[in-house]
Parts: sequence; structure tokens; C-alpha cells
Amino acid sequence: MNVLMLNGSPKANGNTYLALHEMEQIFVQQGIQVELVHVGNQAIRSCIGCGHCKQAGQCVFDDLVNQIAPKFQACDGLVVGTPVYYGSANATLMALLTRLFYSTSFDKTMKVGAAVAAARRGGLTATFDELNKFFTISGMPVASGQYWNGVHGKLPGDAAQDAEGMQQMRTLARNMAFLMKSIQLGKEAFGLPEREPAIQTNLVR
Repeated sequence: MNVLMLNGSPKANGNTYLALHEMEQIFVQQGIQVELVHVGNQAIRSCIGCGHCKQAGQCVFDDLVNQIAPKFQACDGLVVGTPVYYGSANATLMALLTRLFYSTSFDKTMKVGAAVAAARRGGLTATFDELNKFFTISGMPVASGQYWNGVHGKLPGDAAQDAEGMQQMRTLARNMAFLMKSIQLGKEAFGLPEREPAIQTNLVR
């Protein structure tokens, strides 16, 4: 099994990385392969709603989004980590996720998702909720830990002193590993849940 981790921080070795690395060590102990991709230092533009991906199968902007897409398709679980900026995730990460989820047509059902946020003080839960929406709109079960997944720290490295936050990351990783393995067994025994044709409605009649 394998997990794709996206570091949405501009700092390669900041507090977001510390949280993800704490999870990575647990995954390795569980026999799960991990690939960590540094996203937050990239120049990622937002979606322009051009519809190119619906015909071409990939985003019109050929950048990191298209490079990550096959890794996302192949993974059993996706962990997304971000620092908190003004009560929200890093805009670079949000642009990447929006285009990644929108431009990929493969079935994401039962891939396990987990969101992690790092903040000096506030905004963790708002950011946590923001990231989880990408998973739930795609039929991806959301892994939980023992609290809302986050660590605290102001300067790079401070999160290492957040004993509770680091424990949350380890618990989250163990729960996510268990969930991925359980889903794999379920697929083998029962297959994926039946899917009805999508129904989309709006207020225009």
C-alpha cells in the first residue's frame, strides 16, 4: 500500500513538514510506502474553468498538477498538510488541489484522505474543514485521529515541542493505516459500493 503526502508549506522543513514526517514514520512502521511532494514552494495558478481537462484528460496548465495526478491515482491514501494563513490553507495548495481534483476523472472512491494544519495559534479547525471538503466530494473516507488534526508552532521547528500535536499525528497515521488496510480487505471480499448515475440539480428550471 502507499500514501501520497503533499506539503503545502513554502518552507520545506517547517512545522507542516514536522507533522507530516511524524506520520510518515508510522506509515513506514506499518509497511506502507510513502512519497512526500513539496507543493508550497511552487508557482501554481488557479483553475480558469476552461473545460480543457474534460476532453484532454489533464489540466491545460502542464505543471505540478499533471505530474501529481498519476501518483494520486495510484495511491491508497492522500495526506494534505498546510500552514494556516489568515484562517485558511496556503493559496498555492488550494489552487493545486482544486485543479487536481477537478481535472482528474479517475474514481477516487475509497481512497483515504487526511488533512493536517499547522498554526501559531488559531485557524486550525477552519483550515481542517476546508481541506476535508476535497475528500468528501470525491467519495473518499476521511481518517480521524484523537482531535482535530493540527500542530502549533510559530517558528520552523517549534511544532516539535507540541507533544499533544505530535501524538495526534501518530494516532492519525495509525488510524489511517488501519482504515486503508480494512478497505483493501473489503474490496477483495465485497468490491466497491454500487454507484448510481450522478444527478445534478440547480435552481434554474
